[in-house]
Amino acid sequence: MNFKNKGKCIIFSAPSGAGKTTIVHYLLEQNIGLEFSVSACSREPRPNEIDGKDYHFLGVEGFKEKIENNAFVEWEEVYTDNFYGTLIVEIDRIWGEGKAVIFDVDVVGGLNLKKQFKEDALSIFVQPPSYEELEKRLRGRSTESEDKINQRMAKAKTELAFAPEFDVVLINDNLEDACEKAKRMVVDFLEK
Repeated sequence: MNFKNKGKCIIFSAPSGAGKTTIVHYLLEQNIGLEFSVSACSREPRPNEIDGKDYHFLGVEGFKEKIENNAFVEWEEVYTDNFYGTLIVEIDRIWGEGKAVIFDVDVVGGLNLKKQFKEDALSIFVQPPSYEELEKRLRGRSTESEDKINQRMAKAKTELAFAPEFDVVLINDNLEDACEKAKRMVVDFLEK
């Protein structure tokens, strides 16, 4: 894959509800040379989500068209007709601004990105303190049906097994501590 402006990447992955998005938002506020890679997806936006800011909402057909045109660094069909991926133009745009790319992606996406960017990427797996705590956090969101929560919990069991394949496992048992540890790791990696 050819990129115009090769740079560094920070990859955050975790099961849904582990806290990765909160940590990523914290890091973006720290002014340490990061810019968020907005993922593309095929699903409809949730009430509080904005196209181009939270995700590029492409719809199923639009997403499949981008796949055919090789527009993704990586993509995955997470559930039937529920696609997520990283657009090449998004990475080139960020590196072109002289910044490092920060990703907030699911576990398979994170591993795919690490394979793609190798030593230019730091992959961090955010792990909840326990499976029970993860379920409690998902329920606390009050944004998803019981069916969707059960689906996410089943997926989380599989995802937790991939933690050792990441460069770092960050246990999020205290959000403030996890944010500070993440910042130290990221700054150290960017300064190499």
